[in-house]
Amino acid sequence: MYDVIVIGGGPSGLMAAIAAAEKGAKTMLIEKGKKLGKKLAISGGGRCNVTNRLPEDEVIKHIPGNGRFLYSAFSVFNNYDIISFFEELGVELKEEDHGRMFPVSNSAKTVVNALINKLEELNVNMQLETEVGAIHFAIDEPHQVILKNKQTYTTKSVVIAVGGKAVPHTGSTGDGYAWAKKAGHTITELYPTEVALTSKETFIQNKSLQGLSLRDVALSVLNKRGKPIITHKMDMLFTHFGVSGPAVLRCSQFVVKELMKGRDQIEMHLDVIPQKKEHVLLDETFKAIKDHPKRSIKTILKGLVPERLLEYLLQINDIAPEQNGANISNESIRSIIADMKNFTFAVEGSLPLEKAFVTGGGVSIKEIIPNTMQSKLMEGLFFCGEILDIHGYTGGYNITSALVTGRLAGSNAAD
Repeated sequence: MYDVIVIGGGPSGLMAAIAAAEKGAKTMLIEKGKKLGKKLAISGGGRCNVTNRLPEDEVIKHIPGNGRFLYSAFSVFNNYDIISFFEELGVELKEEDHGRMFPVSNSAKTVVNALINKLEELNVNMQLETEVGAIHFAIDEPHQVILKNKQTYTTKSVVIAVGGKAVPHTGSTGDGYAWAKKAGHTITELYPTEVALTSKETFIQNKSLQGLSLRDVALSVLNKRGKPIITHKMDMLFTHFGVSGPAVLRCSQFVVKELMKGRDQIEMHLDVIPQKKEHVLLDETFKAIKDHPKRSIKTILKGLVPERLLEYLLQINDIAPEQNGANISNESIRSIIADMKNFTFAVEGSLPLEKAFVTGGGVSIKEIIPNTMQSKLMEGLFFCGEILDIHGYTGGYNITSALVTGRLAGSNAAD
């Protein structure tokens, strides 16, 4: 008989098992894959972005999917506690842009190995390549975890930390939703977030801009009335199916939520030069034309935007790149600059959930006690990590949410 059984060896499950064992609970960790911490190992491009050093309010703002639910949890264990936790395990961390924290070793292995060493030190029984078939929930009696091979373990508390349905090759295949439902929980609609978007625009279909990446642009998602719902200033990329890159990933959940409301397509607004006002760009361009009337328009505008985009904007405005600036009407110049500042295109959908970085939706947080992660419906049942209806942007925010909820689930399961 175990005090705590944690199902799932990702960031939240590893943290839950450590937290439970630190409280002296007899703990077992079950993972269906061959390795623990697979998602940690690939996060941050294999360098593992363990958390973010921004102030608590900022971190929660970067978790637009129910991040506010985490305020109670953060009062017990927050992103600064995660930094201390890893440093105590001997993992030195360093801060990079936007507060992202990485191991000094630049290797996710350092982080995963430190967690596994801690589990070994705490005598946690780690069962790899072990698949759970069912969980038998009992009132006033221990719960039973039944493996696919029919072996059964009894436990006072179960922590479900099996992730969502994104990045399935790491083992997140949605197994936990059925167990949560069996205990009476509601699963809110699942959808992809942090995902590339698809578009049927002509420039996508004829591949005019395929492979073009833009730096530090401002990308917005527009509502029905053409007003921005959200704007992100980051890099983006045009692909063979649509758009991708950091700015697109951050905007994606807002696009997906609008599509879920029944809209056929969503307008996106791109400002390629957000650091300069349109009238300033116009004045500078007119001055350059006046100073160098014989220069081609392509030479005058060179450097404002990448060459391929400039050629495309000249093409859609029916202007030959070699035409002299002085021979082009003011109206056409205004139109080109307007396109640099207000390039609008439509997206129809996203890649599927399996291709997303993060799952939106999950076990309803209304049914979870926010400062313990215990189920309000079933005694001795806890949830943590991506199975919950909580999702953030990439940049260490989802791992922060996983580690914080895992810490609370594990230590309260042990109590």
